[in-house]
Amino acid sequence: MPQIKCTDLTLGYGSQEILSGLSFEVNAGDYLCIVGENGSGKTTLMKTLLGLTKPLGGSIEFGDGVTARKIGYLPQQTDVQRDFPASVREIVLSGCLGHDGFRPFYNKADKALAQRSMERMNIADLSRRCYRELSGGQQQRVLLARALCATEEILLLDEPVAGLDPKVTAEMYELIESLNKNDNVTIIMISHDIDKALDYASHILHIGHEIIFGTKDNYLNSKHHAKKGDASYD
Repeated sequence: MPQIKCTDLTLGYGSQEILSGLSFEVNAGDYLCIVGENGSGKTTLMKTLLGLTKPLGGSIEFGDGVTARKIGYLPQQTDVQRDFPASVREIVLSGCLGHDGFRPFYNKADKALAQRSMERMNIADLSRRCYRELSGGQQQRVLLARALCATEEILLLDEPVAGLDPKVTAEMYELIESLNKNDNVTIIMISHDIDKALDYASHILHIGHEIIFGTKDNYLNSKHHAKKGDASYD
């Protein structure tokens, strides 16, 4: 069974429908990029997969051992979050809070996982630094390490390179690709950059007035890709 299978989903808030008729699946090791016009419901879909918002219709099925709580999440940052006065290590460790029913303390395994996650993101030397003193790229690595502490199976990334300069953006894409290819971490990423999405993704989900789901080649051969220059992506 796929790790995540969505069938005929309807997304929205309250009684306000944003998107309907959405069906797709994600298998272990996939790299799925979610693209679409401004306001098409990409972030709402992420929140629905995480159980933060209930679907208005349809179903979401998780494969064996997968639950919404076992999905790592890197959301878009707010200005308040960027100014958070905690150490890098404290923030990375907080990704372990959902283990075993939200324990109020960190055990030896949690601390080892946090250390390993920082090393994978090349930020172990920053562990004692204050998060708000870091650059934007360093902060994103910290949040990615935190997400890895929640799970090493599936990561949901909401615009992980937003606001970063080209060099740091390229480094982030390489880190994410390494997690996918070398560690078999399933990636589900919202991206406004369709060209980069096509460089790295194995699958594309375009949502909006038209829904397209399939492999990268399916998308490249679709009519929508041929006219993508007319769309506005967020």
